[in-house]
Amino acid sequence: MGTGHGHGHGHAGGRHRWRLAVAFGLVASFFGVELAVGLWSGSLALLSDAGHMAADVVALGAALAATRIATMKDRTGRKTFGSYRAEVFASGLTVLLMLGAGVYVTIESINRIGEPVELDTGAVMLVGVIGLLINLAALLLLRGGAGDSLNVKGAYLEVMADTLGSVGVIAAGVMVALTNNGWWDTVIALAIAIFVVVRACILGREVLAVLGQHAPAGMEPAGVEKVLAALEGVAEVHDLHLWTLTSGMNVATAHLVAVAGADSTIVLAQAQAALRAQFGVEHATLQVESDASACNELSW
Repeated sequence: MGTGHGHGHGHAGGRHRWRLAVAFGLVASFFGVELAVGLWSGSLALLSDAGHMAADVVALGAALAATRIATMKDRTGRKTFGSYRAEVFASGLTVLLMLGAGVYVTIESINRIGEPVELDTGAVMLVGVIGLLINLAALLLLRGGAGDSLNVKGAYLEVMADTLGSVGVIAAGVMVALTNNGWWDTVIALAIAIFVVVRACILGREVLAVLGQHAPAGMEPAGVEKVLAALEGVAEVHDLHLWTLTSGMNVATAHLVAVAGADSTIVLAQAQAALRAQFGVEHATLQVESDASACNELSW
Protein backbone atom coordinates (compact mmCIF):
# COMPACT_ATOMS: atom_id res chain seq x y z
CA MET A 1 0.00 0.00 0.00
CA GLY A 2 1.45 3.36 -0.93
CA THR A 3 0.57 6.98 -0.66
CA GLY A 4 1.52 10.14 -2.46
CA HIS A 5 0.18 13.45 -3.66
CA GLY A 6 0.56 15.83 -6.56
CA HIS A 7 3.35 18.32 -6.98
CA GLY A 8 1.27 21.35 -7.65
CA HIS A 9 1.71 22.92 -4.21
CA GLY A 10 3.60 26.13 -3.68
CA HIS A 11 7.34 26.18 -3.14
CA ALA A 12 9.80 28.52 -1.45
CA GLY A 13 11.29 30.01 -4.60
CA GLY A 14 7.90 30.94 -6.02
CA ARG A 15 6.90 32.73 -2.83
CA HIS A 16 9.97 34.95 -3.08
CA ARG A 17 9.83 35.63 -6.82
CA TRP A 18 9.01 39.30 -6.24
CA ARG A 19 12.21 39.72 -4.23
CA LEU A 20 14.25 38.39 -7.13
CA ALA A 21 12.44 40.63 -9.60
CA VAL A 22 13.05 43.85 -7.67
CA ALA A 23 16.68 42.94 -6.93
CA PHE A 24 17.21 42.14 -10.62
CA GLY A 25 15.88 45.55 -11.63
CA LEU A 26 18.13 47.38 -9.16
CA VAL A 27 21.32 45.55 -10.09
CA ALA A 28 20.75 45.56 -13.87
CA SER A 29 20.10 49.30 -13.88
CA PHE A 30 23.49 50.06 -12.33
CA PHE A 31 25.72 47.49 -14.05
CA GLY A 32 26.29 49.52 -17.23
CA VAL A 33 27.29 52.62 -15.27
CA GLU A 34 29.85 50.75 -13.18
CA LEU A 35 31.37 48.99 -16.18
CA ALA A 36 31.75 52.25 -18.11
CA VAL A 37 33.38 54.09 -15.21
CA GLY A 38 35.63 51.10 -14.51
CA LEU A 39 36.93 51.09 -18.09
CA TRP A 40 37.35 54.86 -18.09
CA SER A 41 39.13 55.06 -14.73
CA GLY A 42 41.31 51.97 -15.11
CA SER A 43 40.35 50.62 -11.67
CA LEU A 44 40.71 46.85 -11.46
CA ALA A 45 38.73 46.84 -8.22
CA LEU A 46 35.89 48.65 -9.98
CA LEU A 47 36.09 46.36 -13.00
CA SER A 48 36.10 43.31 -10.73
CA ASP A 49 33.01 44.64 -9.00
CA ALA A 50 31.42 45.27 -12.40
CA GLY A 51 32.21 41.67 -13.30
CA HIS A 52 30.53 40.49 -10.12
CA MET A 53 27.56 42.70 -10.88
CA ALA A 54 27.32 41.20 -14.37
CA ALA A 55 27.25 37.79 -12.72
CA ASP A 56 24.54 39.16 -10.43
CA VAL A 57 22.43 40.20 -13.41
CA VAL A 58 22.73 36.79 -15.06
CA ALA A 59 22.26 34.90 -11.78
CA LEU A 60 19.20 36.90 -10.77
CA GLY A 61 17.77 36.55 -14.26
CA ALA A 62 18.33 32.80 -14.19
CA ALA A 63 16.82 32.58 -10.73
CA LEU A 64 13.76 34.45 -11.92
CA ALA A 65 13.42 32.22 -14.96
CA ALA A 66 13.83 29.14 -12.75
CA THR A 67 11.00 30.15 -10.44
CA ARG A 68 8.79 30.56 -13.48
CA ILE A 69 9.83 27.21 -14.99
CA ALA A 70 9.32 25.48 -11.64
CA THR A 71 5.65 26.49 -11.60
CA MET A 72 4.89 25.65 -15.23
CA LYS A 73 2.37 22.90 -15.83
CA ASP A 74 3.82 19.73 -17.32
CA ARG A 75 2.16 19.07 -20.67
CA THR A 76 4.25 15.99 -21.53
CA GLY A 77 3.13 13.77 -18.68
CA ARG A 78 6.75 12.67 -18.19
CA LYS A 79 7.89 15.15 -15.53
CA THR A 80 6.51 13.24 -12.58
CA PHE A 81 8.31 15.49 -10.11
CA GLY A 82 7.50 18.69 -11.99
CA SER A 83 10.25 21.16 -12.93
CA TYR A 84 11.26 22.21 -9.44
CA ARG A 85 14.88 21.22 -10.03
CA ALA A 86 15.18 24.21 -12.39
CA GLU A 87 15.90 26.34 -9.32
CA VAL A 88 18.78 24.07 -8.31
CA PHE A 89 20.26 24.30 -11.81
CA ALA A 90 20.00 28.10 -11.59
CA SER A 91 21.95 27.96 -8.33
CA GLY A 92 24.57 25.87 -10.10
CA LEU A 93 24.85 28.51 -12.80
CA THR A 94 25.39 31.13 -10.10
CA VAL A 95 28.25 29.06 -8.71
CA LEU A 96 29.92 28.88 -12.11
CA LEU A 97 29.55 32.62 -12.64
CA MET A 98 31.02 33.40 -9.23
CA LEU A 99 33.96 31.08 -9.84
CA GLY A 100 34.55 32.56 -13.29
CA ALA A 101 34.54 36.13 -12.01
CA GLY A 102 36.80 35.25 -9.10
CA VAL A 103 39.35 33.42 -11.25
CA TYR A 104 39.40 36.19 -13.87
CA VAL A 105 40.06 38.93 -11.33
CA THR A 106 42.72 36.80 -9.61
CA ILE A 107 44.60 36.34 -12.89
CA GLU A 108 44.31 40.05 -13.74
CA SER A 109 45.51 41.01 -10.26
CA ILE A 110 48.57 38.80 -10.54
CA ASN A 111 49.38 40.12 -14.02
CA ARG A 112 49.16 43.69 -12.79
CA ILE A 113 51.61 43.24 -9.90
CA GLY A 114 54.56 45.58 -10.36
CA GLU A 115 52.85 47.71 -13.01
CA PRO A 116 52.12 51.43 -12.36
CA VAL A 117 48.42 52.14 -11.86
CA GLU A 118 46.78 55.56 -12.18
CA LEU A 119 43.21 56.01 -10.97
CA ASP A 120 40.57 58.72 -10.90
CA THR A 121 39.86 58.05 -7.24
CA GLY A 122 36.95 60.49 -7.03
CA ALA A 123 34.95 58.72 -9.72
CA VAL A 124 35.88 55.30 -8.33
CA MET A 125 34.67 56.14 -4.82
CA LEU A 126 31.46 57.76 -6.06
CA VAL A 127 30.51 54.73 -8.13
CA GLY A 128 31.53 52.46 -5.26
CA VAL A 129 29.19 54.26 -2.86
CA ILE A 130 26.25 54.15 -5.27
CA GLY A 131 26.92 50.46 -5.97
CA LEU A 132 27.08 49.75 -2.25
CA LEU A 133 23.67 51.34 -1.67
CA ILE A 134 22.09 49.37 -4.51
CA ASN A 135 23.63 46.10 -3.30
CA LEU A 136 22.50 46.72 0.27
CA ALA A 137 18.94 47.28 -0.94
CA ALA A 138 19.09 44.03 -2.96
CA LEU A 139 20.55 42.17 0.03
CA LEU A 140 17.72 43.29 2.29
CA LEU A 141 15.21 42.06 -0.28
CA LEU A 142 16.83 38.67 -0.81
CA ARG A 143 17.66 38.01 2.82
CA GLY A 144 14.01 37.29 3.56
CA GLY A 145 14.01 34.30 1.20
CA ALA A 146 17.60 33.04 1.46
CA GLY A 147 16.76 30.73 4.34
CA ASP A 148 13.86 29.08 2.47
CA SER A 149 15.14 28.66 -1.07
CA LEU A 150 18.50 27.46 -2.41
CA ASN A 151 17.74 29.44 -5.55
CA VAL A 152 17.25 32.69 -3.60
CA LYS A 153 20.23 31.83 -1.40
CA GLY A 154 22.44 31.57 -4.48
CA ALA A 155 21.31 35.01 -5.62
CA TYR A 156 21.75 36.36 -2.08
CA LEU A 157 25.34 35.09 -1.84
CA GLU A 158 26.13 36.49 -5.27
CA VAL A 159 24.85 39.93 -4.25
CA MET A 160 26.66 39.63 -0.92
CA ALA A 161 29.93 39.08 -2.78
CA ASP A 162 29.20 42.10 -4.93
CA THR A 163 28.41 44.15 -1.81
CA LEU A 164 31.84 43.29 -0.47
CA GLY A 165 33.18 44.29 -3.87
CA SER A 166 31.60 47.72 -3.53
CA VAL A 167 33.17 48.12 -0.08
CA GLY A 168 36.48 47.10 -1.63
CA VAL A 169 36.08 49.66 -4.40
CA ILE A 170 35.53 52.42 -1.85
CA ALA A 171 38.47 51.22 0.23
CA ALA A 172 40.69 51.06 -2.84
CA GLY A 173 39.77 54.62 -3.81
CA VAL A 174 40.48 55.90 -0.30
CA MET A 175 43.82 54.10 0.04
CA VAL A 176 45.03 55.15 -3.40
CA ALA A 177 44.02 58.74 -2.68
CA LEU A 178 45.84 58.71 0.69
CA THR A 179 49.00 56.91 -0.43
CA ASN A 180 49.10 57.80 -4.12
CA ASN A 181 49.90 54.13 -4.71
CA GLY A 182 47.78 52.19 -7.19
CA TRP A 183 49.00 48.92 -5.65
CA TRP A 184 46.10 49.08 -3.20
CA ASP A 185 43.60 48.72 -6.04
CA THR A 186 45.21 45.44 -7.12
CA VAL A 187 45.48 44.00 -3.60
CA ILE A 188 41.86 44.75 -2.73
CA ALA A 189 40.65 43.34 -6.04
CA LEU A 190 42.54 40.10 -5.29
CA ALA A 191 41.02 39.90 -1.79
CA ILE A 192 37.53 40.30 -3.25
CA ALA A 193 38.19 37.55 -5.79
CA ILE A 194 39.33 35.09 -3.12
CA PHE A 195 36.21 35.77 -1.05
CA VAL A 196 33.96 35.21 -4.05
CA VAL A 197 35.62 31.86 -4.89
CA VAL A 198 35.25 30.63 -1.29
CA ARG A 199 31.55 31.54 -1.18
CA ALA A 200 31.01 29.88 -4.56
CA CYS A 201 32.57 26.64 -3.30
CA ILE A 202 30.31 26.62 -0.24
CA LEU A 203 27.18 27.10 -2.34
CA GLY A 204 28.45 24.58 -4.87
CA ARG A 205 28.62 21.89 -2.20
CA GLU A 206 24.96 22.48 -1.36
CA VAL A 207 23.95 22.31 -5.03
CA LEU A 208 25.87 19.06 -5.56
CA ALA A 209 24.28 17.57 -2.43
CA VAL A 210 20.81 18.18 -3.87
CA LEU A 211 21.68 16.96 -7.38
CA GLY A 212 23.40 13.92 -5.86
CA GLN A 213 20.19 13.17 -3.93
CA HIS A 214 21.93 13.15 -0.57
CA ALA A 215 19.81 13.08 2.57
CA PRO A 216 18.65 16.62 3.43
CA ALA A 217 20.90 18.64 5.73
CA GLY A 218 20.14 17.95 9.38
CA MET A 219 18.28 14.72 8.59
CA GLU A 220 20.13 11.50 9.41
CA PRO A 221 18.74 8.38 7.67
CA ALA A 222 19.56 6.27 10.74
CA GLY A 223 17.50 8.61 12.91
CA VAL A 224 14.56 8.53 10.54
CA GLU A 225 14.69 4.75 10.36
CA LYS A 226 14.76 4.54 14.16
CA VAL A 227 11.65 6.72 14.48
CA LEU A 228 9.73 4.67 11.90
CA ALA A 229 10.82 1.35 13.42
CA ALA A 230 9.58 2.49 16.83
CA LEU A 231 6.01 3.02 15.59
CA GLU A 232 3.35 0.66 16.86
CA GLY A 233 2.75 -2.13 14.39
CA VAL A 234 6.10 -1.77 12.55
CA ALA A 235 8.45 -4.75 12.72
CA GLU A 236 11.10 -3.58 10.26
CA VAL A 237 12.04 -0.65 8.01
CA HIS A 238 14.02 -1.07 4.79
CA ASP A 239 14.64 0.61 1.43
CA LEU A 240 14.56 4.03 3.09
CA HIS A 241 15.50 6.89 0.77
CA LEU A 242 15.62 10.58 1.65
CA TRP A 243 16.43 13.46 -0.67
CA THR A 244 15.64 17.07 -1.50
CA LEU A 245 13.71 17.86 -4.66
CA THR A 246 14.28 21.59 -4.29
CA SER A 247 14.53 23.97 -1.35
CA GLY A 248 11.80 23.33 1.19
CA MET A 249 10.64 20.13 -0.55
CA ASN A 250 12.09 17.03 1.09
CA VAL A 251 10.99 13.61 -0.11
CA ALA A 252 11.05 10.14 1.47
CA THR A 253 10.29 6.61 0.34
CA ALA A 254 10.39 3.47 2.50
CA HIS A 255 9.06 -0.03 2.96
CA LEU A 256 7.49 -0.78 6.34
CA VAL A 257 7.14 -4.40 7.38
CA ALA A 258 4.09 -4.65 9.63
CA VAL A 259 3.75 -7.08 12.52
CA ALA A 260 1.21 -9.85 12.16
CA GLY A 261 -2.33 -8.56 12.63
CA ALA A 262 -1.41 -4.87 12.40
CA ASP A 263 -3.77 -2.56 10.50
CA SER A 264 -1.74 -1.33 7.52
CA THR A 265 -3.87 1.80 7.19
CA ILE A 266 -3.07 2.84 10.76
CA VAL A 267 0.63 2.03 10.31
CA LEU A 268 0.70 4.16 7.17
CA ALA A 269 -1.01 7.12 8.80
CA GLN A 270 1.31 7.00 11.83
CA ALA A 271 4.40 6.89 9.64
CA GLN A 272 3.25 9.84 7.54
CA ALA A 273 2.49 11.88 10.64
CA ALA A 274 5.88 11.08 12.19
CA LEU A 275 7.79 12.08 9.07
CA ARG A 276 5.86 15.33 8.78
CA ALA A 277 6.03 16.31 12.46
CA GLN A 278 9.60 15.30 13.29
CA PHE A 279 11.42 15.78 9.98
CA GLY A 280 9.29 18.17 7.94
CA VAL A 281 8.79 15.63 5.15
CA GLU A 282 5.41 16.36 3.62
CA HIS A 283 5.76 14.06 0.65
CA ALA A 284 6.40 10.45 1.63
CA THR A 285 5.69 7.38 -0.48
CA LEU A 286 5.44 4.44 1.91
CA GLN A 287 4.74 0.79 1.24
CA VAL A 288 3.37 -1.40 4.03
CA GLU A 289 4.03 -5.10 3.56
CA SER A 290 3.81 -8.33 5.51
CA ASP A 291 7.41 -9.46 4.82
CA ALA A 292 10.57 -8.20 3.13
CA SER A 293 11.45 -11.34 1.15
CA ALA A 294 10.51 -9.83 -2.23
CA CYS A 295 12.87 -6.89 -1.77
CA ASN A 296 15.76 -9.22 -0.94
CA GLU A 297 15.80 -10.26 -4.58
CA LEU A 298 16.55 -6.74 -5.83
CA SER A 299 20.02 -6.13 -7.30
CA TRP A 300 20.39 -2.53 -5.97
